Amino acid sequence: MLNRVVLVGRLTRDPDLRYTPSGVAVANFTLAVNRPFTNQQGNRDADFINCVVWRRPAENLANYMKKGNLVGVDGRLQSRSYEGQDGKMVYITEVVADSVQFLESRGAGAVSGQGQSGYQPNQDYNQNPYPTQPSPVKYDDGPFQNDGGPVDISDDDLPF
Repeated sequence: MLNRVVLVGRLTRDPDLRYTPSGVAVANFTLAVNRPFTNQQGNRDADFINCVVWRRPAENLANYMKKGNLVGVDGRLQSRSYEGQDGKMVYITEVVADSVQFLESRGAGAVSGQGQSGYQPNQDYNQNPYPTQPSPVKYDDGPFQNDGGPVDISDDDLPF
């Protein structure tokens, strides 16, 4: 039997980090995952998938990722139920993550105080992010310093 889930999506809110009474970290989070096709209006719908991750990966997720960040999740689908405060059964299906990969640098997609995402899909990534380039390193001597001419190497110098 196989129960494997692989997702790539954006966090819909900051991860909710808590600790069990025995001190084990657990983080709940929701991923917005775009569907691979468009709807009748030409837009992509998204699924909002509840996830949970335990222990050190939970702490890392909560410490380094925020609402809007792109993450990858590898885990399994799990269903559980409990009796709610009103006496009715509550059923939950969620992805229990074995690992969470950070797919962008810290804060790159995080939402700022004004509610605007740092993600800009039309940004030109071919632009040079560093306005000044360091000078190339120059070596004045060495075995291959011959101004582009042939290099004289004997068969004894070759490792094969």
